[in-house]
Amino acid sequence: MSVDTRARVATSGAFAAQGFALMLLLTNLVSVQERYGVDEDTISTAILGVLLAAALGTWIADRVARSRGGSRVALAAGLALIAVFVPVIAIAPTFPLGVAAFALYGVALGMVDASTNMQAVAVQRAYGRPLLSSFYAAWSVGGIAAALLSAVDGDRLAIEPVTLIFLAATPVAALAAVLVARNGRRSHDAAPVAVDDTPGSHVPWRSVGVLAVAVVAYFAIDNGTQSWSTTYLEKTLDAASWMAPLGAAAYLGTTLLSRLVGDAAVLRWGRVRVVRAASLVGAAGFTVVVVAPVPFVAIAGFALAGAGLGLIAPLCFATAGVLAPEHADAVVARLNVFNYVGTLLGAVLLPVIGTATSFRLAFVLPILLALVVASIAGGFAGRTGTPTPVSDRAPDPAPRKEIPA
Repeated sequence: MSVDTRARVATSGAFAAQGFALMLLLTNLVSVQERYGVDEDTISTAILGVLLAAALGTWIADRVARSRGGSRVALAAGLALIAVFVPVIAIAPTFPLGVAAFALYGVALGMVDASTNMQAVAVQRAYGRPLLSSFYAAWSVGGIAAALLSAVDGDRLAIEPVTLIFLAATPVAALAAVLVARNGRRSHDAAPVAVDDTPGSHVPWRSVGVLAVAVVAYFAIDNGTQSWSTTYLEKTLDAASWMAPLGAAAYLGTTLLSRLVGDAAVLRWGRVRVVRAASLVGAAGFTVVVVAPVPFVAIAGFALAGAGLGLIAPLCFATAGVLAPEHADAVVARLNVFNYVGTLLGAVLLPVIGTATSFRLAFVLPILLALVVASIAGGFAGRTGTPTPVSDRAPDPAPRKEIPA
């Protein structure tokens, strides 16, 4: 197995482990709440703390990535922290200790979010063809596996079910950390370089700003859909309790499918066309959701939305990697912070609109955000003035070479 292949496998494993650990947490928040005897507002505050800590973790990943070890060290360290602190959330004897575990997990989350994308960009650069969507597909697989595990009935076991489920994060994240430590790349294997925001900087920050808008829009849509689609189906369309979760399941399933074919689509049509088409498909899907007269129609709308929007996040980071290849890690790290801005907006805006009016009206917001992404799709072409369509279809092709691990 070549160095490139080993790095690709390790990075895919890191994405899968990240999705697995995060979805374990999200799908078991009610169990955590019940274990500590706290209300929903307290848990929501803890989640907000996780997002703030994740922004700090992204900054740490940026700094570590500039060291000699590069983003490989940041990613391996972040995964190791996840292996430790996700189980601690479930086994801490008091809620204050649980809050501390939440915060430390948030730091690890930010480190892994940023450095998985750094590694993915580096591997894609080595291959000289689109790969980012396949890495995000691995994340989706990990998330779906966690959701299935969370559905297992552990009540007959001698250990608390939530504790048993959270303990599963340890071997998964630890194995991924070992693979990354052994086979991950030092991004571009280049000496650390200074990155700043001054007019003379080589980083096209205006172009990064366009991608930041897309990242905020996507993660607001994604978080809002996963968090509130069930509520919409239950309260607005009177879906049965067994049917209501199918909206999020349909969305996640088609998100995975889109990511499995996304790289081939980019290779054939280019990032700009794929992003524009994906955004319009997403907007069409949420339009179906908003006008749906019955639950099954809304579920089909969520499925259509996922089929388009699943490609937006990987293509944001793929484009970031080619805007300034010599500063790719720093650009990716800064772009990743907007992930949490979007997540927070999705968690807050949809329920605020839904409570004040109706959740049918609240899901107009994802339509508008998807149309915003479609309108700025031209920003996914890469550097301004790069005329060759090949640079759009195969982001940042570079000669293949062995880079010492």
